[in-house]
Formats: sequence, structure tokens, C-alpha cells
Amino acid sequence: MTDAASHAEQQVALVRNSVADRFALARDFYLVSDAIRPYGNAELSFTRWSRARGVLAPESADAPGSPWWRSVNDRLLRDKVEARLLTDGVTGTASARSVEFWLDFIRTPAPGLWYRAHNASIVAGYLQHEELAATELQVERFMMNVALLRVLFTHAMLVRPRLALGPLAALGPLLADPRSRTVRMFLDLGRSFPSEYPVAAPVEEAIRDEHALARLLDYGLIAPRLSALYAYSAVSLEEPRLTSLLDDGIPAYAWPSSDRAIWYTGNTGPHLRLVARATGVRLRWESRPSGRFLHRMRR
Repeated sequence: MTDAASHAEQQVALVRNSVADRFALARDFYLVSDAIRPYGNAELSFTRWSRARGVLAPESADAPGSPWWRSVNDRLLRDKVEARLLTDGVTGTASARSVEFWLDFIRTPAPGLWYRAHNASIVAGYLQHEELAATELQVERFMMNVALLRVLFTHAMLVRPRLALGPLAALGPLLADPRSRTVRMFLDLGRSFPSEYPVAAPVEEAIRDEHALARLLDYGLIAPRLSALYAYSAVSLEEPRLTSLLDDGIPAYAWPSSDRAIWYTGNTGPHLRLVARATGVRLRWESRPSGRFLHRMRR
């Protein structure tokens, strides 16, 4: 018998070329017990969106998907499967800290432990596959950064609600519980970006077409907190490299400094200022050489 890590890699390899089997493997993890079952809500919703976009389609498909999205999904699946195998008594020790986090969650299912395990696997996938990300279109790389900051923010809403929501902190654990349907408001990119892959529109157009509530979330609520959010997440996930995915408070995963101005698109408007103030931050608007504006957090 192989050890748990090798066995997990074999299981993921078996589903790598089938989108349906990928989804089944992701779903089956949550069927281990009634206590764990509800936690699949957030992850499986995002996986359905990814499947519908076509990003998980294998290279051999008539319309191949994204090597990057498939690889990050591989990492999430492998970590969960390995933890499940270790729990079931398969020999071996956890091959990564993210697997240890999943073991903690399986032993004691709790919302905070789910986020820690899930986000550790996702961040590990991001860091491991940044070279693949760099081959994607600019609009796709923009979406990657938004997906990351959204899931980090949702984790903070649950376990550090004052960091995420300021005086509205009491709402955080209610809105961010991964077992509830409300969490989809924060993790569902289907309301924010085009549903096809690859995206034909330039990134500026995709941002302008973003749903008003999604833009309010990204620019009015999350953006002023990015530095504090990534710093907290780096400590929580025990991954100090996470902070390198920001450049002076601007998302920078597979994103050159020369393209920083893209992140200023759409972050103007008095309603964003009102949201920021309502959640305990003030926005200081600074003119930039690009003609755009950048907001920074001030307590």
C-alpha cells in the first residue's frame, strides 16, 4: 500500500481529465459525515461556476480549459484527499501544512477551521503555479486576484470581523459562515465577471460591466483593507509569502507593476466612500500620474 500522499496524488490523477469526476471527488469529501456535509456549500458553488466557465476542461477537450485553474483545483483536491486518507488510517504523515489544517477540520468541524484549511490549500496553489498564471490573459489574471482577495476577506469576516467590517463586525460571522447560502454573495464571481473562458473582453470592459454590488464590495469594503487583510492571512495560514502578492496595497499576483493603473479603474464614486466610512475607514483620494485615483485606509 502506498502512503497517503502518494495515494492522494493517484486519486487526483485519475480525475484530472474529467470535469465531472473532479466535481465528484470534491463533493465526496463532504459526504464523510453529517457534521462536515454542510461545509461543502461554498466550495462546491465556486466549483460549479468554474465548471460552467470551462476552465476545468482538460487539455484534450475540444475547448481546453485553463492549466492554471486546473492546477490550483488539483492542489485543493489533493490536500483534502490526503487528509481524508490519513484520517481513515492510511499510512504516512501530512505532506504539507495545508494537509494538517484539513486534518484539524475533519477532527473538529468548525467554520474557522474550514476557512483555514481551504484558504491554505488555495494560497499554496497560487504560489506553486504563478508561472502558469503569467501565461493567462490580463483579464483572467485580474479575476485570479479578485478570487483570492474575496476568499481571504470572507475568512476575516468570520474570525476577525472587526478588521473586515469595523463597527458592523457583529454581522461578519453570520454572513461568512461557509455552511450558509449568504456566503455566496462574497465568493460568487459569476455576478462579477464574464462566464466564458477565455474572456474576449478587455479587462477595463469587464470591470465596467461588474455588478454594482460586487464593485461596492471590492472597492468600497475590501480594497482599503488589503494590506491588513493579507498580513493577517499570512499569519493565520502560516504562509509569509502571501504578503508578496500585494504591491504597496495593490493586488500583484502575476501582475507587473507597469499594469498597476488597471486596479484604479472603477474605484471612484461617493457610494464607495460612504461604505468605507460606515465600516470604520476613511478613504483618502490621491491623484496618480495615470489620471486614476487610489484609495488608502485611514482609521
